Amino acid sequence: MHGGNCGPHMNGLMLAKKIMRLGYYWSTMETNCVKHVRHCHRCQVYADQIKAPPNELRPMTAPWPFSMWGMDVIGPINPKASNGHMFILVAIDYFTKWIEAITLASVTAKAVARFLRRDVIARYGVPATIITGNAKNLNNKVIDELCAQFKI
Repeated sequence: MHGGNCGPHMNGLMLAKKIMRLGYYWSTMETNCVKHVRHCHRCQVYADQIKAPPNELRPMTAPWPFSMWGMDVIGPINPKASNGHMFILVAIDYFTKWIEAITLASVTAKAVARFLRRDVIARYGVPATIITGNAKNLNNKVIDELCAQFKI
């Protein structure tokens, strides 16, 4: 009844209700049904895992300082900064958690490339990896050329 050709592999309480609709009852029926479902091999293998993460989580560890940087843009911020800038470009080193940031009036590929060259590469050396979101201003031809030039 639980796992036959037409059995949908329901939970224990639904199985007990289905048995009761067929006219059967015994005092420990619900407990027995719950135990049966818990030990059902197919339910254990193919059941929906609600609390399980979609993929196995792996920590992102940098092998040495300043080898792996993450970049993102914050903004537009309101009120504007005293110099009229509305965006903050942030880079963080994954090993030391060191942060480099600048404010920008508008986020352009040229400004991001200049920030990478001047504030990250010139100060800390060429990183092995730069991790960004899918923002167009962080993933574009200018940044790709910069990464190719420095073999990032």
